Order: sequence, then C-alpha cells, then structure tokens
Amino acid sequence: MELNVEGIIGTSPVLKEVFRILAKVAPTDSTVLVTGESGTGKELLVRALHRSSQRRDQPFVPINCGAIPRELLESELFGHEKGAFTHAVRTRPGRFELAQGGTVFLDEIGEMDLSLQVKILRVLQEKEFEKVGGTKTQKADVRVVAATNRDLEREVAEGRFREDLFYRLNVIPLHLPPLRERGEDVLLLAEFFLRRFCGGKGRSCLGLSPEAREMLRTYQWPGNVRELENFMERMAILCEGESITPEDLPEKIWRDAGRERPPPPPAPATPQGFVWPVLQDLRDKGLGLKEFLDTVEERLLLEALNESGGVKNQAAELLGIKRTTLIEKLKKRKLDNN
Repeated sequence: MELNVEGIIGTSPVLKEVFRILAKVAPTDSTVLVTGESGTGKELLVRALHRSSQRRDQPFVPINCGAIPRELLESELFGHEKGAFTHAVRTRPGRFELAQGGTVFLDEIGEMDLSLQVKILRVLQEKEFEKVGGTKTQKADVRVVAATNRDLEREVAEGRFREDLFYRLNVIPLHLPPLRERGEDVLLLAEFFLRRFCGGKGRSCLGLSPEAREMLRTYQWPGNVRELENFMERMAILCEGESITPEDLPEKIWRDAGRERPPPPPAPATPQGFVWPVLQDLRDKGLGLKEFLDTVEERLLLEALNESGGVKNQAAELLGIKRTTLIEKLKKRKLDNN
C-alpha cells in the first residue's frame, strides 16, 4: 500500500528516513513509540501511520495523557460504570472501547502516572481491560501508538516510568527530527504557511527576500514546526511590504544569526492627536465593520505580545485587560502557541 503522509511537508534526508521506516511498520500491528521535541508534528506522523495501516477504515482515537487530570485519565481511557465515583451518573465508554478495530494514540505518555502505566501494560500484554468500577473484562482489538517529548530511558532510570512498559511500547522506535536538522524543509514549510495564512486573510502571498530566507533557514527554531507556523501567521498579518525582509524578523532571529539588528529608521512626522477610523478606511480595505474591528484587535494583540516578548501578563497590562481575557482572545484567533 502507498504511504499516505498528507500534511507532512519536507524532502530532507532525515525526514525521508522517517518515511522509509513508517512505510515498513504501517501495514503491521506492531506497537510504535514516536519520540521528538515538542512542536515537531508527532501527531501528524501518527495519523499518517494510521491512514497507511490495515486499520485505516476504523477509528483513530487520540488522547493527550498530559492534558487530563490524573484522577480522570483512567476513566477517559477505559470508561466507567454508573456509580463508579461521584458524578458518574451513567455508564460511559472509554477511548479504548471507542477505538475498537482502530488505533489508540497515547500522546505525551511520559506524563502518565505509574499506577496507570500498569493498566496500559495489561492492555498491551493481554489485549484486555476493565472499566472503572466494572468487573467485566473487555477485549481490546486496537493498535497502540504512543508519543513523548521526554527521554523515556532516563525516566526509567530515575524511577518515573516503568521499564516493562517502556520495552512494550518501544517495539518500533520512530524519532521525528527537530526542525533545525531538516535543512531546506524550513523554507518549504515557511512558504506553505505563508500561502495558507495570506490566502485566508485575503492578501496576496508574501515573498521571502534571499537574506531573510537564509536567516530563517539557519535559525534554531526551538519551538520547531509549531513556532514556524505561528511566526508565519504573524508575518501574514503584520508585514507591510510584499516580501518578508530581515527588518521584519524579530530580535531573537538576529541574535541567533550572530548579528545586531539595525535601529529602525526615524518615524515620519505624523499629525498630532488620535485619528479615528472613517468609512473610507473600510472601503479601502474591502472589509465590513466586524472584519475591520477583528483585524484591528488582532494587530493590537500581536503588537502587545511582540512588545512584551511573549509574556502574557505584560501583554495584558499593555492592553488594559485581564490575562484571562487575553488568553481567550488569543485562543479564539488560534494565536496561542501553548
């Protein structure tokens, strides 16, 4: 079967090696452990694995083990019977039951509590589980794929992760390289994100000047693909010219390149006092009132984040709003990269 890697962009040798292993393991039912730094796109890779497997027509059920409180995670995974605990007013299926015949993706499994790791080990060994508060054993006809940004071997050595579970999960290790090791993939991804965000905001696609391309390619991208995606969205909103130039890039990219950013040119003289928007401003931009106000708010949010260095408390103070209000607005516009 042909490998389906839709959504994963890149032609670097390290990524091609990942695809080579993926093509071999996808048709099997072997357990896979995907490792890689945060933001590298581990879930995209696991979805590609499922789409290319014999279980592709069955459910793909992800669960982020680090995003659900420990006391609720067991119920999320295995379900619960009515009355099993306070607020359990009805019987509820868990992710393993919902995924029957398909794939369960245990994301950030390194965050899982040791007591629950025992039950995952049982699923892998015996292919069965029980609901919380239940006595009936259910079969688990699922493929388990796990992912983590932690070094699980170190976690095992320090007693935070079960050694037997690690070896059960690590049948096929698959490491997704960080963006800084993927060479020209940085520019392929940057151009892809620019086309998407510029198109979504109704503006012609921005270009990249040769010097800006080189600075983006050599930047370390500690937040990986997620950081690059968020940065390209910011550029699609804030960049005034037709191409992104080094002057548009933030201080951290200049520092990473070992260069000092030149001071901005003196601002041209502007009329004194605040100038209220007029209807002609809406006509010039081809926007309705709601779209115009949303655009103004989005630019102010991003400017406050840039000025505060991404510190949300400071950005909220600059805008004169509560931190929770700022976070809600960022999430609404998908500008929050946490």
